[in-house]
Amino acid sequence: MAGSTDVRYDIKDIGLAEAGRRRIAWAAREMPVLGLIRQSFERDRPLEGVRIVACVHVTTETANLAYTLRAGGAEAAICASNPLSTQDDVAAALAADGFRVYAIKGEDNETYYRHIHQALDLRPHIVIDDGADVVTTIHRDRRELIPEMYGSTEETTTGVIRLRAMERDGVLAFPVIAVNDADTKHFFDNRYGTGQSTLDGIIRATNILLAGKTVVVAGYGWCGKGIAMRARGMGAKVIVTEVNPIRALEAVMDGYRVMPMVEAAPEGDIFITATGNINVIDRQHFEAMKDGAMLANAGHFNAEINLTMLDDIAVEGREVLRPYVEEYRLSGGKRIIVLGEGRLINLVAAEGHPASVMDMSFANQALSAAYLVREAGRLEKRVYQVPEEIDVEVARLKLKAMGIAIDQLTPQQEEYLRSWQSGT
Repeated sequence: MAGSTDVRYDIKDIGLAEAGRRRIAWAAREMPVLGLIRQSFERDRPLEGVRIVACVHVTTETANLAYTLRAGGAEAAICASNPLSTQDDVAAALAADGFRVYAIKGEDNETYYRHIHQALDLRPHIVIDDGADVVTTIHRDRRELIPEMYGSTEETTTGVIRLRAMERDGVLAFPVIAVNDADTKHFFDNRYGTGQSTLDGIIRATNILLAGKTVVVAGYGWCGKGIAMRARGMGAKVIVTEVNPIRALEAVMDGYRVMPMVEAAPEGDIFITATGNINVIDRQHFEAMKDGAMLANAGHFNAEINLTMLDDIAVEGREVLRPYVEEYRLSGGKRIIVLGEGRLINLVAAEGHPASVMDMSFANQALSAAYLVREAGRLEKRVYQVPEEIDVEVARLKLKAMGIAIDQLTPQQEEYLRSWQSGT
C-alpha cells in the first residue's frame, strides 16, 4: 500500500503538513463558534483524560474540531469516513501536530477498515462517527471496547438511519447522540452546505454550464432541498423524484416538477442522488437515459447509483475522461458518465462543505462529546436527539459571531406562553 506507515499514523506524505496547516488556519477564520468553544474548553477542560476516535471526512474543518477536542483535554485518533474524502495535506498537518491519523485519499476498502481498527486501538470512551462504520465495527468485531464506551455521536443522515435500525433490533450497546438531527446541523449543513458543495464538486469535475440543463434530484430531504435550490439558482430546470408523499408534495409546492425516476430518466442531463438508500438509479433508468447523461451522488455511501449493474451492461467497459469523470458505453453507442466513482461528489472533486456551516455542525459535535462525558453511565442504550440547550446555544453563538441581535421575551410574554387561561 502507498503511503508512509507509523504506529501513530498512516498517511500519504508527512511533508504536506505545512500546506495543511495554512489551509486549516484559513478554515478557522470561518468557524467562530467552534473557536469560542475551544476557548471555553481550554479553560474548563471538560474532556480531560477522555479518549476519542473520530471517523470523519479528514478536511480542514475536521482538523479544527480535532484541535478543539484536544483543547478540552481529549486524546484523539482520526480516521477517514470515506475512502475518497481525505485531504492529504490536512492528514499530514494533524499527524505532525501529534494526532493519531489513519487516512489516505483513494485508499482501498481493506485499508479503510484497517485504519478504523488502528484508530480503535486507542480504546475510545467516545466515538464521533460519520456513517456509523466505526460503531458497527465495534459491535461486530471489537466488542471488548464496549465496557469503556460512554457513547457515540453521529454526523450524517445515513448513519442515523443505521443506528436507529440497531436500536430497533435491540443490539445497540451504548447511547448515541444524533448530531445530524440538530436543527443547527440539518437546517444549515445539509441544506446550504450540501446544496452548494455538491454543485461545486460537479462543476470542478466537469466544468459544465448548469444554466439550461435539466437536473434530476433524487430525494427531497434537507440535502435534496439544498441541491434543488442551488441548481435552480444557477439556471437549471429541476425535476425531483421522491418516495415520501409529504416531501413530494413539498417539492411540488416549492415549484419543482415531481415524477418517478423512470419518467425523469429520459429528460435529465444531470442526476444527483441524495436519499441514503441503495439502487436509486438502476438498470431501467440507465437504459432510458439520453446519451451523455451525467450521474453524481451526494449521499454518504456509493450505493445510490447501481454501479455494479452499470458495469455489467456496459459493452466497452469504462474510460476515464478527466479526474473523477468516467464514461460507460452501452449497447447502441449510448454513453453514461459517472462522477467521483459514485461517492460523495462534494468531497471527491471539491473541498466539501464551506467552513461556516461546518462551524455549527462541529460545535454540536464538541458540545455533545462533553455532554456524553457529563452523563456517562446515566444514559440508556438508544439514539438521542441533541439536547435542546446545546442546539440553542450553537445558534446563539453563531448569531453573536455574525453580529446579529434578536429580541428577548419579556416576563409578561413568558408568563402568557405558560398560561392556558388567556383567550379571546
